[in-house]
Amino acid sequence: MTTYRVEVERGKKYWTVYVPAVDRWTQARKVSEIGEMAQDLIECMLDVPAAEIELDIHIDLPAEVQERLDRAEALRAEAAQAQGKAAEELRGAAATLHDIGLSMREIGQVLGVSYQRAHQLVSGGRQAA
Repeated sequence: MTTYRVEVERGKKYWTVYVPAVDRWTQARKVSEIGEMAQDLIECMLDVPAAEIELDIHIDLPAEVQERLDRAEALRAEAAQAQGKAAEELRGAAATLHDIGLSMREIGQVLGVSYQRAHQLVSGGRQAA
């Protein structure tokens, strides 16, 4: 099995598909056709069976799109971190309520969760501490 790099850019109407290993271009109308077109090109130019071809497809997006995707990824990472911190605070709140004598049912009512979830939070708060 050989891996072939495939470089893709959006043209005016089509996706332009370049395979450096054969130094040739082809095109695809839709993203879903890119792999098939690249594989056909490699098969024809190198006389390699399809079963021996693996593609490493790189789509070059417009700078504005890539910047937005990069910002979205950074925001997702920040959100995941904030969600983890929020869960930690919730566990701490549940543990504190338990320490002052509230029952699991009361903790659940105060926090707006079931008493089963309150128990999980209290147990998690003890393990995290």
